[in-house]
Amino acid sequence: MSHRFIAFDVAFEFAHQLAPVLLHLRRKDRSLEDQLRRAVASVVLNISEGDGKSSLRDQGRYFEIARGSCREARAALRLAAVWGYVDKEMVAELDAIANRVCALLSKLISRAR
Repeated sequence: MSHRFIAFDVAFEFAHQLAPVLLHLRRKDRSLEDQLRRAVASVVLNISEGDGKSSLRDQGRYFEIARGSCREARAALRLAAVWGYVDKEMVAELDAIANRVCALLSKLISRAR
């Protein structure tokens, strides 16, 4: 299985695991919930869109956008934990998944250069 598919699968799992956190966060801070939701959606969607591009340069650009969104999601999760909106242990678990997505995307970006 290629790194693209693994990155997509792990990103999708991240989105799936994040769903209950988003529901909880919605009651606490709608703005942060919306930002986090959009960032995670951007990760999954940009991996998918990049995979559909024929040139390595185009693929790399989409994977870079996905990685930036992944980092944004990690920061939003950490803010939610610091502000007491969500459990720090849950955030640590989700952060580990997001970290794996970022690492896989870094490999894909390197290969696209």
